[in-house]
Amino acid sequence: MQQHTTRCADGGEVGLTLHSKDSNQGPVVLIHPATAVRESMYWPFAAFLITKGFRVITYNYRGVGPSARLPSNQNLTMHGWMTQDVPAVTAWAEQSLPDASLLAIGHSLGGHAIGLGGNSKPLTAAALIASHAGALRLVRGRAERLRIATVFRAIVPTLSRLSGHFPARMLGIGEDIPSAAMREWGRWIVMKDYFFSDPLLDAARQFAEVDIPLLSIGFDDDPWATAPAIDLFNAHFTKATVDRRQIDPAANGNGPIGHMGFFRDRNRETLWPQVADWLIRQANFPTVNIDQEISGPTRILGGQG
Repeated sequence: MQQHTTRCADGGEVGLTLHSKDSNQGPVVLIHPATAVRESMYWPFAAFLITKGFRVITYNYRGVGPSARLPSNQNLTMHGWMTQDVPAVTAWAEQSLPDASLLAIGHSLGGHAIGLGGNSKPLTAAALIASHAGALRLVRGRAERLRIATVFRAIVPTLSRLSGHFPARMLGIGEDIPSAAMREWGRWIVMKDYFFSDPLLDAARQFAEVDIPLLSIGFDDDPWATAPAIDLFNAHFTKATVDRRQIDPAANGNGPIGHMGFFRDRNRETLWPQVADWLIRQANFPTVNIDQEISGPTRILGGQG
């Protein structure tokens, strides 16, 4: 692994990690992380992709983890991550690893990076893992909706007044992130169609400009990225061809998956090859097992575009 930094348009710096074998000149995969998740969660999956011939870039959004406490990071928002951090990492990949196909994986919030800010333009294709429109009305279960509503209506406003960082780690809900990002997220979740209803964002127009192949995967036991929430998100990719798959964890046989579980090592033999082989086909990159048969836990829900 090689550590690097790249500069955003606003002058801030983003740290990133390049995962690669010395002799590897294959396609490059950017992994855009979920909210309040450190890049190290994706390192086992990055190591798996290396065995398939890819080079992989992982990174943290600014203000995630200990850096959330830095005054320079406390006004960062989710939209800012998409329009500052993601373009900076993408530009670094283009400049430092030229002449390679560039692909992406967006996990949850990371899927926003494909639709917003023109970030799909350099890409050959992208896979979306549990990426969804995070409207509260689409969350499964009354108790879970109540829990989320309590966090955003009571805890977030209170703690935001006390500090510029939200102590998610102390609350057991992930890594610390800027309070500004949490407030923006809280504003979006109560909108009918999530940030597609935000007139300040113009998200629907931006999503409609994406014209690359997309793989979109959801999991039946995920209470947040439910099938309706994923389908609402995907519906705005009006020019893209979307390969939509829904996975039953019980049939997968490796235990619960939920919102975060896809990247656990126990899915190395069942779920990970589906994404790797799809990316291989999109990059037209020869390697082993590219025609693995999809069976068992996966339902193909069709495409669009």
